[in-house]
Amino acid sequence: MTQTDNSRGAALMVGSMAAFAAEDLFLKRAAIALPPGQVIAMLGAVGGLCFWAIAAFRGEAILSRAALSRPALIRTLSEAGATMLYITALALIPLSINAALLQASPLVVTMAAALFLGEQVGWRRWTAIAVGFVGVLIILRPGTEGWEPAGLLTVLCVIILAARDLSTRIMPASIGTFQLTTWAYLALVPAGLALMALGGTAPQSVDSTKWLDLSGALVTGLVGYWAVTAAMRLGEISVVAPFRYSRLIFVLILAAIFLGERPDGWMICGALLVIGSGLYTFWREAVRRSRSQPQP
Repeated sequence: MTQTDNSRGAALMVGSMAAFAAEDLFLKRAAIALPPGQVIAMLGAVGGLCFWAIAAFRGEAILSRAALSRPALIRTLSEAGATMLYITALALIPLSINAALLQASPLVVTMAAALFLGEQVGWRRWTAIAVGFVGVLIILRPGTEGWEPAGLLTVLCVIILAARDLSTRIMPASIGTFQLTTWAYLALVPAGLALMALGGTAPQSVDSTKWLDLSGALVTGLVGYWAVTAAMRLGEISVVAPFRYSRLIFVLILAAIFLGERPDGWMICGALLVIGSGLYTFWREAVRRSRSQPQP
């Protein structure tokens, strides 16, 4: 792995986070104007067809026994559940708070990997995880005037995303990346329809502005997914992965410009604790891997 590869990987990761931040903005605008379940179902249908076409072009069969394996099913269901929670939260709470809470995902994955996959996590990383969770509480501020109960939807989304990421780690090698993504998107269709049925909401007409937001979310999501996949394949994970936190910076800028959001000091403090803890866990993981490698 060369320095050039790592630099390109980092640049692609930053680019993917900018695309995902734009996707968040488009999704929030769409989820405010339309029932969240309708947004989820429409996004899943169109995105599923797009990724199905990409998978077919790459020779990845969508209809296969491998897609019904336990890890694949867990991943697909987790993706659908997390998306339901996230888009619902987008419609209810400020975009910046949603994005800040989402930054706790690497910490939850590290904790879950230790609890369920038997990965070795030392006291330093456990301490970093605890500090990160304190940051989450500061962002949520339960019991205060700034308390956003709907933020718990994002917290639950982060927990479910950890199940998605862990199932991906034990996925059979025979299952292609775009095959997985196709099923993840297609699963959003029944998930969105179920959310509409539970909420008793009827589908609404989609005008040109709403179509623009939905199309923008789809395009930026596709670009972000391609870029993050390329980044993880091109550079070292320990170098590239920390640049995921740039997503919050892009979200804060977009939320301020287009939504007029102004995060207060408490939210920024909590976000810094979460991000700092996450960066530390990435660094400790890199140290652990380097020590476990055989010396020449």
